[in-house]
Amino acid sequence: MSCYELAKDFKKRFASTVAWRIFQNSKVIDEHVNPDEVVTYAFVGQKNESPFDIFQTAAIAITNKRILIGQKRVLFGYALSSITPDLYNDMQVYQGLVWGKIVIDTVGEKIVISNLSKDSLVELETVISSFMMKEKVKYGRETHQK
Repeated sequence: MSCYELAKDFKKRFASTVAWRIFQNSKVIDEHVNPDEVVTYAFVGQKNESPFDIFQTAAIAITNKRILIGQKRVLFGYALSSITPDLYNDMQVYQGLVWGKIVIDTVGEKIVISNLSKDSLVELETVISSFMMKEKVKYGRETHQK
């Protein structure tokens, strides 16, 4: 299934999540998925700290190897972030009055995805944590074998 189909399904299930341009943002990810990767989960949100900045919509995809965050710029170009299991530290989940946010802490930066439906937070935490714990174990074995 493509990132767009999974992200659209997420938005349909959690309609209060603030996101638009889902197709354009998902297309950035679909272009960068490697031939040996499969998108297993996708969602949308605002890639920023502020609940009032609603113009930084991003599509976030979990593949069988990494997390990809894609943002198509309005006029030209795009931004893509990739989080591999070796760079992942931990994650925080915050629920506010109206929306929630997750903060993915990596070795180099903290990535904030905000304006998420409060109802989606448990699912997102479970999916991301499960993926990272499973992949970090595999990554650790590969590193020790070298």
